[in-house]
Amino acid sequence: MTDFSDLLLDVARVRKDFPILEREVHGKPLVYLDNAATSQTPLSVIAVFDDYYRRFNSNIHRGLHTLADEATAAFEGAREIVRCFINAADSREVIFTRGTTEAINLVAGSWGRANLGPGDEVLISRLEHHSNIVPWQLLAADRGFTIKVIPVDERGVLDQEAYTELLSPRTRLVAVNHVSNAFGTINPIADMARLAHEQGALILVDGAQAIPHMTVDVQALGVDFYAFSGHKAYGPSGVGVLYGRAELLEAMPPWQGGGEMIRTVSLEVPSTFADIPHKFEAGTPAIAEVIALGQALNWISEIGLEHIGAWEARLLAHATEGVAAVDGLRVLGTSPDKAGVLSFVVEGAHAQDIGLLIDQLGVAIRTGHHCAQPLLTSFGVESTCRASFAAYNTPEEIDVFVESLQKVLSMLRG
Repeated sequence: MTDFSDLLLDVARVRKDFPILEREVHGKPLVYLDNAATSQTPLSVIAVFDDYYRRFNSNIHRGLHTLADEATAAFEGAREIVRCFINAADSREVIFTRGTTEAINLVAGSWGRANLGPGDEVLISRLEHHSNIVPWQLLAADRGFTIKVIPVDERGVLDQEAYTELLSPRTRLVAVNHVSNAFGTINPIADMARLAHEQGALILVDGAQAIPHMTVDVQALGVDFYAFSGHKAYGPSGVGVLYGRAELLEAMPPWQGGGEMIRTVSLEVPSTFADIPHKFEAGTPAIAEVIALGQALNWISEIGLEHIGAWEARLLAHATEGVAAVDGLRVLGTSPDKAGVLSFVVEGAHAQDIGLLIDQLGVAIRTGHHCAQPLLTSFGVESTCRASFAAYNTPEEIDVFVESLQKVLSMLRG
């Protein structure tokens, strides 16, 4: 059995921050193992919304009254929290978006449209979420550049030798995830960034699955762009972040037009635009959500990413050991370096049937292709079951999950 006794995370105290964990589903205590899709939200983050709408709900930046000043200060304070959390050099390098998907589309629609054309190449990997595939496909159809794919091995690990061979002077951008949402594979981003830069290419990283689980230092990693979402990091949905190096953002054209991103607008001469970060934040943003994201990152920092990561690694080991006894079960994604994601298929049982039936026992997992169809197709499957872990999950919940899975399979097998 996996030993948790030496770890410093007080899971009982952590769980008190999450009221949703006290509810029952179908008469059973909720076991929430769908954290790679959306993590739950602590009370301190929920309280941000109540405080904002009760005390200083106002539009930001342009108002001269007290509420506008307070809202602006809280909003820009959250930007500084993000800057510190990822160790960006300057808060101007933090752009607020609706999430990882919008952040990647911003880079494609602004930097990509201005810099990519026939003869250029963009490298992506077979591990990617659709959000880091489709924007480049759409842009390639319009701009005429070529997309090349970094393969994975039977463990779900990126082939670094193939990556090195694919890089060339024609490579303009490498777009990869930090952690695979489908398999949990952790990619060697610092090494990949160094190799990309040696060829004169930039690197964009989808960090949605990394931010809540491990320390991310964008300067140490050497990345040019880094994107993540609030709702996978104990924060609200509808908000995310694009980090970009200041010199790149300053050279990029606006992506969306409207309020906030302008300096001057004229009907007779071209309009002029605000400095970064506001050049890329057109319109009224999700103000309360941004402030709540800042609080979510503070909550993570208070618990400690080193403690969260160690706890989740033990949960993964415990779950992997537990499902090893399940007849006909195959784990997909066996990288020696992976985050708390357990993706599996079971011979003779459809993933959707497993997901529906295990929910009746109070266990929430994710089933389907996880927006990673090219990856699953390469492994000969259309869908998997995925259990994914967070700081508030317990070894006892893992035991319930494994026991419930065995019960479900007994039902399906008659």
